Amino acid sequence: MAPSGKSAAAEFGLYRPSEEHDMLRDSVRALSEAKIAPFAAEVDEEGRFPQEARDALEANDLHAVHVPEAYGGAGADALATVIVIEEVARVCASSSLIPAVNKLGSLPVILSGSEELKKKYLAPLARGEAMFSYCLSEPDAGSDAGGMKTKAVRDGDHYVLNGVKRWITNAGVSDYYTVMAVTDPDKRTKGISAFVVEKDDEGVSFGAPEKKLGIKGSPTREVYLDNVRIPAERMLGEEGTGFATAMQTLDHTRITIAAQALGIAQGALDYAKGYVAERKQFGKPIGDFQGVQFMLADMAMKLEAARQLTYAAAARSERVTLGSDEEALTFFGAAAKCYASDAAMEITTDAVQLLGGYGYTRDYPVERMMRDAKITQIYEGTNQVQRIVMSRNLP
Repeated sequence: MAPSGKSAAAEFGLYRPSEEHDMLRDSVRALSEAKIAPFAAEVDEEGRFPQEARDALEANDLHAVHVPEAYGGAGADALATVIVIEEVARVCASSSLIPAVNKLGSLPVILSGSEELKKKYLAPLARGEAMFSYCLSEPDAGSDAGGMKTKAVRDGDHYVLNGVKRWITNAGVSDYYTVMAVTDPDKRTKGISAFVVEKDDEGVSFGAPEKKLGIKGSPTREVYLDNVRIPAERMLGEEGTGFATAMQTLDHTRITIAAQALGIAQGALDYAKGYVAERKQFGKPIGDFQGVQFMLADMAMKLEAARQLTYAAAARSERVTLGSDEEALTFFGAAAKCYASDAAMEITTDAVQLLGGYGYTRDYPVERMMRDAKITQIYEGTNQVQRIVMSRNLP
C-alpha cells in the first residue's frame, strides 16, 4: 500500500521539478524582474544589444549554465538550462538568447571537440569573457542545410574557409563561432565538417544587422569568411562529421527554443491576467465575463501542455547526455519546439486581443511579446520541418 500524508506527497517527485529547480526559478525570476525587465522595452525600441542583461547574467553565473564543471561552468542539467532561459524570456526574449545561443554555439565543442578545444573555448565562456554563436544557415541553405556552399580547404596544418553564413544570432557580439563548412563536395552531408572560428581571425567580418519583426535586441547578421586561415586543430571531431554534430546539437537545443517560447507566453499570460482583473467595462472587471475567462483558460491550458512536453524533452536531453541511447530525443526535441512555439504564438495573440486597443500599442508589452514569439516558429528549423523530423522519428 502506498504511504499517505504530506511526507508521501513530497516524496512523489514524478512529473515535477526538484526543489533545486524550483529555487533556481525563483532566483532567476527575481533577477530578471529587477535587472532585465526594466530595459526590455528600451532594448526593443532602440534595437540595441541588452548589455544590462548580459552583465546581470554573467555576474550571477547564469549566462552559460550548461558548461560542465570541469571547464569552470555550473554544470547545470538540461532542465535547469531550460528554466533559466524560460524565466529570462518571460521579461525579455532578446536577453534570453544570451544563455540559449551560448549553449547552441558551444554544444558542438562539448559533443565533438578535443579536450584541448574544450579547455580553450569553454573556460572563457564559463567565466563570461566570451560568447558563442552557431553558423549553419546560408543564403541558399536554410531548411536544406546540407546544401551549404561554404568551403574549408586543407592547406598543410591549416584549413582555409570561404563563404557566407546567414541568420547568425548575436553575430558581431560573440567572440567564438561554430562554423559548418564543406570539406568534400562529393559527399554532400557526409562531406561537411565543423570548426571553431574566432571573431578576431583575419578574414572574418559581419554584415549589417537585419531589420527584424521581433527579438530586436539580439543582433542577427551575416558572417563573411574571406580566406580565413585557422589551425587544423580547430576542427570538431573527424573530417566529414560536422553535419552529424550539427544535427545532434539541434536535438538538444531545440528544447531551449521551446523554453524561450514558454517564457514569452508566460509573460503575456501573466500580464493579461492582471489587466483583465483591473480593466472595467459595463460596470465590472472584464475578467468576470465568461468569454474572457474561456480565453484565459485556453491560454493557460496550452501553456501548461507545452511546459510539460518541454520539461519531458529536457529530461530526455539530460539522460542522453549521461549516456542513454533510448530516449527518442530527436522526436521529443522537435515536438517540444514545435508545440511550444505554436502555443506561444496563439497565447501572445490572445493576450493582445484581451488588452484590446491598448494591446496594439507599444505602451504595453504584449505586442512586443507577440512579435518576439513569431521567430520561435521559424528558427532552429521551421515548424514545418519539425513535423517532417517528427514523422521520421516516431517513438
